[in-house]
Amino acid sequence: MRSNKKFLIELPLKIALTEDGASNFISHNKKLMRFKLADNVEEYGIALNKFSPQSIQNMILLDYISKIEISMPEFVTSRQDVMDLCKVIVFSILYKQFDREVYSGLIQCECVKKHNRANPAHIIDERTTMSDRQLRSTLQTKENTIQSARKMILDPIWKSIMCNKEYSDEEKNIYILMSEKFLNRLGLMNWYIITLFTKSDGANEMYEVIRKLLSLYMEKSVAAEYISILTMELALGCENTNIRKEAKNMYHGVDDIEALILDPTVRGKIVEELQRKHELVFLSWKLGGGSSSIGKQGRLSITLYNKDDEFQEVKENIETAKNSNTNKKTLIDFYRELPEGADASGLGNFYFNYLEDACKKVNIKFESLVNQFSASDLTVINLNFNF
Repeated sequence: MRSNKKFLIELPLKIALTEDGASNFISHNKKLMRFKLADNVEEYGIALNKFSPQSIQNMILLDYISKIEISMPEFVTSRQDVMDLCKVIVFSILYKQFDREVYSGLIQCECVKKHNRANPAHIIDERTTMSDRQLRSTLQTKENTIQSARKMILDPIWKSIMCNKEYSDEEKNIYILMSEKFLNRLGLMNWYIITLFTKSDGANEMYEVIRKLLSLYMEKSVAAEYISILTMELALGCENTNIRKEAKNMYHGVDDIEALILDPTVRGKIVEELQRKHELVFLSWKLGGGSSSIGKQGRLSITLYNKDDEFQEVKENIETAKNSNTNKKTLIDFYRELPEGADASGLGNFYFNYLEDACKKVNIKFESLVNQFSASDLTVINLNFNF
């Protein structure tokens, strides 16, 4: 991932915090902001203009973030940064899901069940909780055991990658690095179980459970690239719609609007005007939920709001009359129904099909909806994923 190599990303982020996140910031004497996001919901959180990808990932892994939003008049100059942020978010959710599934798999292993039968007062199951401090203290003396277990888990996977003739040398390196990253983000509780039973007869069963999940999640990670590209294409589509609309307002009587907006100087002036009028494209990522949100942890909703001056008022009116003036359809239907000759650049059809196929192959649930509010020309695009 390029984003992990890059020290800072520059984007205007609003980050809505979970209860755990807010508590942590307050306990460190950090003042929280109160802001309204594009969905008209008031949230407490923080605003950032520069941030390291790793800091965002760490906050997601700790269940500190519920929503991330950016709003800009144009995305094209921040294209790579937006895609990097999107990939960081998707990978963070995959790391969390991998950790959860490994835990679920380990407590079903025979060695753990045998331990539970012999130690009814110290059962290890889905309700077991140990503090991070306690776990770190226990694992501190087990570094050699951890490294040995890592080698046992990764060696067969690396061998399989290196022997795969369909991979290029670059792809082999990427997959080897990725396997390490997933294992590096395995939680303390999982390492506690691994070190507890690594010398037992059931160690191989544990390693096999982890290897299977590691292979599965490495396959799932392919979707991150497609999700980031599609998100960017949709944002560019919204941006171009706004620029065209404003160009017609600013340059009355010009026949060739398309040629006009290709001029960098003119485009710059239009973008400035959009910024002045606060006619922005809003892009948000809503994360499924923390450890208490059972069944929702692996969810991600990406939403694009193309917002105009009357957005808040229109949004409230729409909420009361949703059934009468909202036309919900899938994103692909929306694209198919574009009038002939309508500009489809930036709509991401090509990537959309790839994303649908990629998600199906690795059992990621994906649905898309476009809410069209004809009275206001407001379009809200939703991409929903369950990893």
